[in-house]
Amino acid sequence: MSIKHPIIVVTGSSGAGTTSVKRTFDQIFRREGVKAAYVEGDAFHRYDRLEMRELMAAEAAKGNRHFSHFSPDTNLLDELGTLFKDYGATGSGRARHYVHDAEEAKLYGTEPGRFTQWEDVEGGTDLLFYEGLHGAVVTDDINLAQHADLKIGVVPVINLEWIQKIHRDKSTRGYSTEDVTDTILRRMPDYVRYICPQFTETDINFQRVPTVDTSNPFAARWIPTPDESMVVIRFRDPHGIDFPYLLSMIHDSFMSRANSIVIPGNKQDLAMQLLLTPLIMKLIDRKRRAG
Repeated sequence: MSIKHPIIVVTGSSGAGTTSVKRTFDQIFRREGVKAAYVEGDAFHRYDRLEMRELMAAEAAKGNRHFSHFSPDTNLLDELGTLFKDYGATGSGRARHYVHDAEEAKLYGTEPGRFTQWEDVEGGTDLLFYEGLHGAVVTDDINLAQHADLKIGVVPVINLEWIQKIHRDKSTRGYSTEDVTDTILRRMPDYVRYICPQFTETDINFQRVPTVDTSNPFAARWIPTPDESMVVIRFRDPHGIDFPYLLSMIHDSFMSRANSIVIPGNKQDLAMQLLLTPLIMKLIDRKRRAG
């Protein structure tokens, strides 16, 4: 953790909704005049798209049907840890970009599915913002959670997460339901070992819970809307959280435990603005006082 060069981590699996949370952070940064260096977790995958496909086929031929991007073995977690450590110490570090599509290919001059060259992150920033799979991972060999000053988990209940992934992959990648089901099954052991444990390391978790039937996510015709959901917000340390203020500002909210508040799903953005703005500004104020 660093006073002069704070790090914020948003962690959650593919389809969990981390991208929408990133947009909320963008709004806060823009409104409060905070300059962030952005790092995406997939930039630290070990293999590009073609390499990963070939390796998955090779591993499947050997009988390994659980080879996935969720594993530490398929990611450069040492390099990510080095970035966190270097940024916390100096406000700099090396990263790269994973090019997702043709639009990004024009921006970065690299083919879709490949990585750009390693380069220094943008200088003169107030903080580092990471969004991806492994920002708070802790294993026997690595501890990324120790480097972050604010860790946010984005965790839909599992059936909702699957529904969101199925619909996203079918609409944007042209996959069939069977294709996405195979992906979910292949990732499950690594999801249990490396993704779920991160949410005990995070400072705040936002977990969306549908209030409609999602019993069979593989047959669901649409994603439950925010109006059809509640969000459970869990604080690892509730000290200093003004729960009466939050309850007064967020209509129909209530406390379910001493460290948890439940809000209507369509109030998540408001809740994030109310909760995260003072936490971010506390990091920035501490940074500026330190010189």
